[in-house]
Amino acid sequence: MTARVEVFVQLKDGMLDPQGKTLEHALEALGYSGVENVRVGKWITFAVEGGCREEIAGRVDEMCRRLLANTVIERFTYKLLEDGE
Repeated sequence: MTARVEVFVQLKDGMLDPQGKTLEHALEALGYSGVENVRVGKWITFAVEGGCREEIAGRVDEMCRRLLANTVIERFTYKLLEDGE
């Protein structure tokens, strides 16, 4: 089975997000008032092969914890999509 993976990584609540704050100020300067709590994250996509959905999910979770996200300051979620979705 081959799955397409989408990983979303974002700073945990309470962590300062200077990029988000910069965007928030820039949006306000452009006239978009009322925009608050802007957070910037990462979207990572890749394909991975495995025997079954559960095996792939386990591998992706491990990849996220070991490399794709800094779990001290970031949280992550992911979606597994079968080829063609």
